[in-house]
Amino acid sequence: MNKILNILKGDRGIWIVLIILSLFSLLVVYSSTGSLAYRQMGGNTFFYLVKQIVMIGLGFGIIALVVNLVPVKYLSIFSPVLLGISFLFIVTALVLKIGTGGTGRTFSLGFISFQPAELAKISLVLFVSRLLANNQTADEKPSRKTFFWIIGISGVVCFTISLADFSTAALLFATIMILMFVGRVPFKFLGATIGAGILVLVAFYFLSAHVDLGRFNTVRGRIDRFVSGDPNSEIGMTQADFAEMAIYSGGQVGRGPGGSEVRNHMAAAYNDFIFAILVEEYGWISFLVVLAYVIFASRAGVIIRQSRRTFPAFMVAGLSSMFILQAMINMGVSVGLLPVTGQTLPWVSMGGTSTLFTALSLGCILRVSYQNKLEKENKKPMITTDVEEVPEEDSAFAEVGAIN
Repeated sequence: MNKILNILKGDRGIWIVLIILSLFSLLVVYSSTGSLAYRQMGGNTFFYLVKQIVMIGLGFGIIALVVNLVPVKYLSIFSPVLLGISFLFIVTALVLKIGTGGTGRTFSLGFISFQPAELAKISLVLFVSRLLANNQTADEKPSRKTFFWIIGISGVVCFTISLADFSTAALLFATIMILMFVGRVPFKFLGATIGAGILVLVAFYFLSAHVDLGRFNTVRGRIDRFVSGDPNSEIGMTQADFAEMAIYSGGQVGRGPGGSEVRNHMAAAYNDFIFAILVEEYGWISFLVVLAYVIFASRAGVIIRQSRRTFPAFMVAGLSSMFILQAMINMGVSVGLLPVTGQTLPWVSMGGTSTLFTALSLGCILRVSYQNKLEKENKKPMITTDVEEVPEEDSAFAEVGAIN
């Protein structure tokens, strides 16, 4: 037990949350992939359960490696390189889409395929955190130049991602906005960005009715179906209809593990709408999953408050916000509060390489928690905000009193 605890370093609350989410993930993925197993694996229902066990196991391995072997300072130093590599992969995937007619979301290395946007989500948060930490003015706020750098780079990355995956681009940009708010970017800049974003979205919405804009036409269709109703519902039930039926039929106590009657009628029961199957089978017990995400958010807040340097605090704020926002979007879609987006429930939905990238972001968060503990044990003196130079420290780790 001591050896295991030595490996599971960092905030114990977050580790417990991940274990709880993993248990629910294995139960619900095994239950919701029955029809998929008969379609693709000749009825071998254990295949996807074993696959999920392997992916979650690899995810825990990545978390443990990052926590134990990757100093936070290196995450700051190499963030521009990671962002450049991820952007190159995104552009390459889009070019291959034109040549091969693919989706433009995935990039294949031959032995493995992954979504470059997943890497871009992490690297952009790290890079923006670095900019915010390294470019503080005398009043502990980022400069105007820093704001324009953040908006320019984030805008280019998010727009490029949106050409193949609009919902992921929107999630990432919302995360950057939250990160700038935490980084004390002036409200006038944030308000102007929100206003400009709304105008651009409205323009694309109406323009897509007359011009083929690819994914933007898909987004317009989803919004129209959410507001006015899906015409396909008159012919047969849609995925969203089945999700609402699953939640309704589950009642308060649920149908029990494996008792879902809707799972076999939903093509995305094991990823986009997995929360609906969870509620159908477990009723009010499924609230434990919601509570787990709430606890995760609170523990991330504790890590931020305990951080003595700005870059780690900003990084945890960005990565944890993205994790929670994605969970809220997935659950909102399942219960009919939001239009269909295609976002999975993090650490619960069946996933491949996306689970590994989620593990990477979780490892970064837990690494900061572990570093905070080490600094507290070493009893290093606090660095006040009026000190202009911090000996033997990267400027990205300078103390800013606003974090607490």
